[in-house]
Amino acid sequence: MIEHRVRVHPSADLLPREDQLAWKLAAVATATEEPDADSAAMAVNRVIDNASVAVASLLRRPVAVARAQATAHGAAATGASVFGTGARVSPEWAAWANGTAVRELDFHDTYLAADYSHPGDNIPPLLAVAQHTGRTGADLLRGVIAAYEIHVALVKGICLHEHRIDHVAHLSAATACGLGALLRLPTATVYQAVQQAVHTTTATRQSRKGEISSWKAYAPAFAGKAAIEAVDRAMRGERSPSPVYEGEDGFLAWMLDGPGADYTVPLPAPGEPRRAILETYTKEHSAEYQAQAVIDLARRLRERTGPLERVRSVVLHTSHHTHHVIGSGANDPQKYDPEASRETLDHSVPYILAVALEDGGWHHERSYAPERARRPGTVALWRRISTVEDPEWTRRYHDPDPQRRAFGGRAVITLEDGSVIEDELAVADAHPAGARPFDRAAYAGKFRTLAEGIVPPAAQDGFLSTAERLAELSPGELAQLFPAVDEESVAAYDATLPKGLF
Repeated sequence: MIEHRVRVHPSADLLPREDQLAWKLAAVATATEEPDADSAAMAVNRVIDNASVAVASLLRRPVAVARAQATAHGAAATGASVFGTGARVSPEWAAWANGTAVRELDFHDTYLAADYSHPGDNIPPLLAVAQHTGRTGADLLRGVIAAYEIHVALVKGICLHEHRIDHVAHLSAATACGLGALLRLPTATVYQAVQQAVHTTTATRQSRKGEISSWKAYAPAFAGKAAIEAVDRAMRGERSPSPVYEGEDGFLAWMLDGPGADYTVPLPAPGEPRRAILETYTKEHSAEYQAQAVIDLARRLRERTGPLERVRSVVLHTSHHTHHVIGSGANDPQKYDPEASRETLDHSVPYILAVALEDGGWHHERSYAPERARRPGTVALWRRISTVEDPEWTRRYHDPDPQRRAFGGRAVITLEDGSVIEDELAVADAHPAGARPFDRAAYAGKFRTLAEGIVPPAAQDGFLSTAERLAELSPGELAQLFPAVDEESVAAYDATLPKGLF
């Protein structure tokens, strides 16, 4: 591993492109060769995971809107598939529709370090371009491994949320790199694409603050679409703002730490295996990742609390990130509002803890139903729940050892008689260091659960069999990574939406 120092340089420095972060990222991506067996197996798991959450979201409004926009941009002979339809469209629009479907339920993979990320968001644009350009499953696999490698490195080295910049700025750079690896582009071409992608996808975190809207699902899809367009432009010989990270009017100087910005991004050394994907983890529950362990903890606590009317207060002692992003430290009244959007509720750990204590589990639809959020007993319990930052949990959150890193907390429940019940959980049960780490059978089980009633059993079998052969797939077989669904039901739902420009 090489630690690459990234700092601001005045234009007069004439910083050589080979010393710029965008070039370093591009060089890692374009040097990516066939992955080792563990990385390849995990990439298959994430392709399965993405399809699981995509098919479960097909009849949700944001996904239908993105799908309608995409199918208005058809491609005659090439193009890429769109979940829920038989259509093939221009790849950037396929990435838009499929990226929204994957992200809508907040139910796929995650990586947390200095910043946040959902590396699975790289897969829809990579799959779209692989289809459109007639690449094989092995090509797609190489691109996925490279994109994860770059995404994890950026999230380890550069914190965006501290400056209220949305995490999709790292995503777009990773996708551009993954596309470069997929297509075996020259390093110089990928370098230009990375710079344009970062320049055009830098946005504020207001999309994840207060009353959170459906844009939370669209944001990564937009980044994937922008990355495809950046690669197309770079392939045509066009250049981009440079150096996009280190320039005196660039990303670090004006969006992040300022003229004195100084970061370290860890990147693999030449010949080093690309294994960053193995550091990432998926979700068993449809909620923000830092709530995963809280839901599992609630299942344990529920057995000890008795009637929840006896609860006077619940305080979750947790990390800075959890307290300030999804906890009461965010100071968002919307996180306690029974009329809040689903997107807001899945970023409210007080709501999630209240429902999990009452129900003993979590469901991607029932747990967010408006009538569920408005239940008087739930609202009363919900408003007795708060979070506090605990320095020890913050330290554990940033532990350099992935096996010791903790994303949970300690819950202290005080009952009306003054007695106290306490318990803690460091990581979710499904985490690699958890009680029940997700394996291939768990990913397949998640797919079958979410696909029930949407994908016929025979089509479920066919999809899983295809996904497991990812490295061997011919160009024509990539379409089989889109499970067959009842397209008439999808079309009927789409017909109920208002029309736009396209």
